[in-house]
This record gives sequence, C-alpha cells and structure tokens, in this order.
Amino acid sequence: MHQTSEHIVKSYDEELDRLTGEILRMGDLALNELEAAINAAMERDSETAQSIVDSDQEVDKLELEVSHDVIRLLALRQPMAGDLREVLAALRIASDIERIGDYAANVAKRAIALNRVERVRPVFSLPRLGKLAGDILGEVLLAYRDRDADRALLAWARDEELDGLYTGMFRELLTYMMEDPRTITACTHLLFMAKNIERIGDHATNIAENVYFIVHGHRMPQARRKADRTDSLLASGTQLSN
Repeated sequence: MHQTSEHIVKSYDEELDRLTGEILRMGDLALNELEAAINAAMERDSETAQSIVDSDQEVDKLELEVSHDVIRLLALRQPMAGDLREVLAALRIASDIERIGDYAANVAKRAIALNRVERVRPVFSLPRLGKLAGDILGEVLLAYRDRDADRALLAWARDEELDGLYTGMFRELLTYMMEDPRTITACTHLLFMAKNIERIGDHATNIAENVYFIVHGHRMPQARRKADRTDSLLASGTQLSN
C-alpha cells in the first residue's frame, strides 16, 4: 500500500513537471518569435517575417496540449491547495503566452508591410522596445521555472519602463507624421508594431502575477503602475514637436 501511494505521488509530480515543461517550451517559442520579428523588420527580410507568421501555429498547438493536460489533472487528480494553484495558474499562463505569440506574429505581419515602403528613422527605436519586452518575458519564464516570486516581482516592475519607452516612440512617430505626411504609412505600421510589443509586456506581467500567486497563494499587494501616456498625448493636444 505504501509503495502504491509513493507511485501515485511520483506519477502526479511527473504530470506537473510535464505541464511546466510544455509552458516553458511555449514561452521559448514565443520569445524566439518576438526576437526574429524585430530582426526581420530591421533587416527588411519579408521571407523570414512570413515564416514567423506561419510558425505561430506551434504555440497554439502547445496551448491546446496544456489545456488538455489541465483538464485531465483536474478530473483525475482533483488537486487541492498549492497543487490546485499550480494547475489553474498553468492554464492562465499558457493563455498569456499564446497571446504573446499572436502579438509577435502581428509584428512580423507589419514588418512585411513596412518593407514595401521607404524606411523612416523611428524604425531604429524598435529594437530597444523589443529587447526590453523580450527581457521581461525571459525573466518571468525563469521565475516560473524556478517558482521564484522575487524574480517575478522584479520583472513585473519593469513593465513601467516598457510603457515609458512605448510612449516615447509613440510621440516620435506622431511628430514624424505631422512634419512629413509622406511618412504616414510607414509610421502607422510602426505604431501598430510598437503597440503589439507594449501588449507583450502586459501579458508578461500577467505571468509574473501568476508566479507570485503560485508561490504565496495570494495576489501581489501593489497595483500595477502604468506609464503609457499615449492617450493623454492625443487628448491634451500636446505639442509633439517640443
């Protein structure tokens, strides 16, 4: 009887480890998509950008696998307390990573369109924005792997920096469009790309919050600070050229 009980516990732990592994593979794929999409935009490589769009299906397939595994665990194992937090958080994290993959694919789609028009200088602000979003995502994935709430909290706090960079790029792009209407098409594509990257940061911070919840059993005590000021820039009629 004791041996049987040990076998059940070991089997359950293996299933949880498998679930974590699937999510980390999803995260690595999404992170690679983001980095490749930025490179494709900078190198004006439409072929690579299209391959990123096509490969996003792999992230979607892994999310389905995670969903099936979660349903099976809930039905057969009926987890309680900490184990239940692990399983439910896995479902939410997989959903966030799937959305990150979608946003990375959107960046690649816009890169294809951007390559058809003349390059504008604000495109060179894109790598810094993309790198910061990628760094945050990489950190929260490591925090999830190690169940490290402190690391998750540090990554979570960096979203404010990402919002600030996004607002600066938004201002720069609007200035370009106002000063030279010929840049409107290129700048519009870049605005959408920048917004997609900013949203990747939001989903990465969602993952950080779920890691914190797994470890501590409650939500983060502080509210997320947002430094995205793009709405106020438009509403207040800011002199963007200043």
